[in-house]
Amino acid sequence: MTDEAQGPTIVKPRNFLAALEVDTRLLGMIGAFLMICLVFQVWTGINFQVLRGELSGNPLSWLVEGRFLTPRNIFNLTIQTVSVAIMATGMVFVIVTRNIDLSVGSLLATCSAMMAVMQTVVLPDWMSLGLEHPLIAPLSILVGLITGMAIGAFHGWLIGYLTIPAFIVTLGGLFVWRNVAWHLSRGQTIGPLDENFQLFGGINGTLGVTWSWVFGALAVAATVYALVSARRARLTHDFPVKPIWAELTLGGVAAVVILGFVAVLNAYEVPVGRLKRMFEDRGEVMPEGFSTGYGLPISVFLLIVVAIVMTVLAQRTRLGRYIFAYGGNPEAAELAGIRTRALIVKVFMIVGALCALAALVASARQTFHSNDIGTLDELRVIAAAVIGGTALSGGIGTIYGAILGALIMQSLQSGMAMVGVDAPYQNIVVGIVLVFAVWIDIVYRGRTGG
Repeated sequence: MTDEAQGPTIVKPRNFLAALEVDTRLLGMIGAFLMICLVFQVWTGINFQVLRGELSGNPLSWLVEGRFLTPRNIFNLTIQTVSVAIMATGMVFVIVTRNIDLSVGSLLATCSAMMAVMQTVVLPDWMSLGLEHPLIAPLSILVGLITGMAIGAFHGWLIGYLTIPAFIVTLGGLFVWRNVAWHLSRGQTIGPLDENFQLFGGINGTLGVTWSWVFGALAVAATVYALVSARRARLTHDFPVKPIWAELTLGGVAAVVILGFVAVLNAYEVPVGRLKRMFEDRGEVMPEGFSTGYGLPISVFLLIVVAIVMTVLAQRTRLGRYIFAYGGNPEAAELAGIRTRALIVKVFMIVGALCALAALVASARQTFHSNDIGTLDELRVIAAAVIGGTALSGGIGTIYGAILGALIMQSLQSGMAMVGVDAPYQNIVVGIVLVFAVWIDIVYRGRTGG
């Protein structure tokens, strides 16, 4: 270590991982995700060769011919993960405060039904806006957000002020809001939804190749800026800093991941027939040999924005500090002057808003509202948060962990579907993984004292 007069204090790491200061649990989750991808890539390669009647004993050929890591499947995997991941970020706050929310799937259905009815009945007929009016989508989304926040605040009031256990309140909400959604739609499928609304579904709304690269470049720049700012802040307060090579390694890995992700999404090409229709809609003729990729889905962009906002809320605001302080010790938080009852209302209001955003993504992806939308999502959301490292005892949890947990779960289900595993067996595997993940978390926290 250097002297204070000679320059900043640089930590001498015990090993490579210690120098990077990366959470070992996060690395374990990333490793598990990569292992899942590798297994299903090989497995789908074997299945593909069996279908062609050319099965070989060469594992490399299975890996190369696998279909799990193709641009198309990765694109589909990302848009399928979004709605659960958005709600999982809010579930982190709920579980951190030692509560649970079993109603998120039903609340999603109610918000979806409200937005669908607004688009197909209220705004076109009652307010005479017309089916293709540009205000249809934004007004419907606004109504959905208001609905989600109002219901979430109501749940929070019952839990915080009437002291009814969250399990009971949200279990009741699971039944109530599922059937409110049925009543709003009169048990019927509502659609097709507004074209501008459908942009948030994934396949019908992407940034395109050019703007995806622009987003990737800005994301890399933001990552570098964040690393530099964090280092400067530590130096300003005379805190120890990582070696320069460790900072460069982190920045390089982040840049490769971001740009690699964008490149894969851009590699998924729009079908020729769809391109021709797009040109015809503009009154143009598609040039011979023209091709382009989809790029980053708008729904994934929305998830990234939600992740950033929720992370800032958790780490950089008074509300976030209060949430984690309350989860760590509710009695001490109340004695410290935190308005704990109002805090619970705010937490559930946030979850309600996120359920509305998830409803936007889910209904836009299937282009209509259906009665079974969001079914069992409450279990998937809780599982994603817990697999991502949120402690059921409260006080501990991360936003990125919940998103990664959602991605792991969706990867498992998508991979099993690709290799022909029936849905009941998929749920059995997910249940086993959930229990195993909680056990691993208990062992990890016991050894690290976390």
